[in-house]
Amino acid sequence: MHRLLVSAAHKSSGKTTVTLGLGAALTRSGVAVQPFKKGPDYIDPMWLARACGRPCYNLDAWLADEATLAAGFAAHAQGANLALVEGNKGLYDGLALDGSNSNAALARQLGLPVLLVIDARGMTRGIAPLILGYQAFDPGIRIGGVILNRVGGTRHEAKLRAVIEHYTSVPVLGAVAEDERLAMVERHLGLMPCTEVDDAQARVDAIGRIVAQQVNLAHVRALAASAGPLPFAGSAAPPAAPRADLRIGIARDRAFGFYYPDDLAALEAAGATLVPIDTLHDTRLPALDGLFIGGGFPEACMAQLEANTALRAALREAIVAGLPTYAECGGLMYLSRSITWQGRTARMVGAIPGDAVMHARPVGRGYVQLQETAAMPWRNGGSGTLRGHEFHHSSLENLDPGVAFAYRVQRGHGIDGQHDGLQVHRLLASYAHLRSGAGSHWAPRFVAYVREQREARLPVAPCPAQAVPA
Repeated sequence: MHRLLVSAAHKSSGKTTVTLGLGAALTRSGVAVQPFKKGPDYIDPMWLARACGRPCYNLDAWLADEATLAAGFAAHAQGANLALVEGNKGLYDGLALDGSNSNAALARQLGLPVLLVIDARGMTRGIAPLILGYQAFDPGIRIGGVILNRVGGTRHEAKLRAVIEHYTSVPVLGAVAEDERLAMVERHLGLMPCTEVDDAQARVDAIGRIVAQQVNLAHVRALAASAGPLPFAGSAAPPAAPRADLRIGIARDRAFGFYYPDDLAALEAAGATLVPIDTLHDTRLPALDGLFIGGGFPEACMAQLEANTALRAALREAIVAGLPTYAECGGLMYLSRSITWQGRTARMVGAIPGDAVMHARPVGRGYVQLQETAAMPWRNGGSGTLRGHEFHHSSLENLDPGVAFAYRVQRGHGIDGQHDGLQVHRLLASYAHLRSGAGSHWAPRFVAYVREQREARLPVAPCPAQAVPA
């Protein structure tokens, strides 16, 4: 399998833009590129999926064991010519002091040659010890090439190439000049999802063209081809999916788009048909057995969400009436009474007895570990201890003190620093984003819960009348 990891010397080196450009340029040249993203992230994978025309899957050593991660990588890369993995932060950065969840560790596990992106602003001769240091720090990691990013001009590029050629054995595969056309759209919480950018495809195409002009794509492909056989066996064929006997609504629009494709596939594999709902424009709910509202940026769309009074009322009535519902982060905010941001308050669904208030700094950020409590409504096959991640600038305030929580927070912040997983009616809402491969098996558990509740509501057919003996 041809594959490589695009990493960087440090965060904010332009790695996402370079990876996006490589994906778009290679795809346009006829290469079937399967994108991956290291670590927990929703937004970068959206852009990578747009560039490559294939769903982007996350690889996270903290949220999946080694065997699950490797099997998922092999399975999702099937049918592609090249697996393109974008790292997060720097090559050797990660949670653990020993680097066990770093980008380098992922490269070692999956046998990925590394293409190192270096922010070259203000650098000339100093780039050589940087590259040599990254090589020497872990000789088991093969840095097969570098891309110089944000180069200041042809003279700057020539000096950098001469220094690297003289002092190191690492080839320069490209030099990308500083260019405002390569800037990604950002706002208060970072990169803007492509679902909210009207000219997203045009931007992706432009970045692909610019990168193709300044990076040697043939050499990039040759680096990926040098990876050799996978250092582990491929995954077995997945079991046959059950009959799709449940209809689970899923909010998918400009306000809500934070979903992992493999988790959605897990919902479908458990027997769910996913029914899209547009919270900004739909005025009524379709016939549903359950509901899933993932993360997103409801605060950026709160005027439109508030204006859709018909759907807000329909959602509140359905949840109060017992519709099994799962909400994460932005979904929790939308189902609360209100959202307050930048001095304005907008009314929301009101199914949660609390108010979401946005803050300038993050309230919860990073990985979470949760312990299930007796209030957890999903009883099928859970481990009791769940792993996920959170990233929210909002807090849930004025919360009814009598609410139940499905989780005790062992790591992270959750709703109040100690609890997460608010449970009301048949709604479970949390700031944590769960992964089905991280011990929670949340997707099949939620589907099983929806099925259980539907069967409990179905009328029992009367027994046929028995003949009375003569």
